[in-house]
Amino acid sequence: MGLIKEFKEFAMKGNVIDMAVGIIIGGAFGKIVSSMVGDIIMPVVGSLSGGGSLGSKYLWLSEKPDPGNLELVRASKEAYVAWGPFAQTTLDFVIVAFAIFMMIKAMNKARSFVDREEKKAPAAPTTKTCEFCQSQISIKATRCPHCTSQLTTG
Repeated sequence: MGLIKEFKEFAMKGNVIDMAVGIIIGGAFGKIVSSMVGDIIMPVVGSLSGGGSLGSKYLWLSEKPDPGNLELVRASKEAYVAWGPFAQTTLDFVIVAFAIFMMIKAMNKARSFVDREEKKAPAAPTTKTCEFCQSQISIKATRCPHCTSQLTTG
């Protein structure tokens, strides 16, 4: 029974829930980026590089005749290098990494703005100097704890 309670406490901590939400949103964001790269960017890049989607490019290494497309190449079990899907996956990574970099940069900028705003308002003093012995004492003190002098107000 203690293990279940301990797990429940762990799972309900704020940072665990935040992490779960981040993973879910990250997965969805990854699908959006993959679609953008595979369905929009790579066909344009492929058309500029000789036609077809770059994600379907490959280098045929076998002595047998080239089957003609990546799907048939994979099914043939012959030697090939699928460099197009690798290029597409690499581009996916670069876009996701750049988006995360920009998001962290924006968060840091917002955090530094909040920090600057907090620094603008000076903190109220919490200590004062005893007028008799010059010791630092609480601002609320009416008698110095060091020299026991009765302090004047103000």
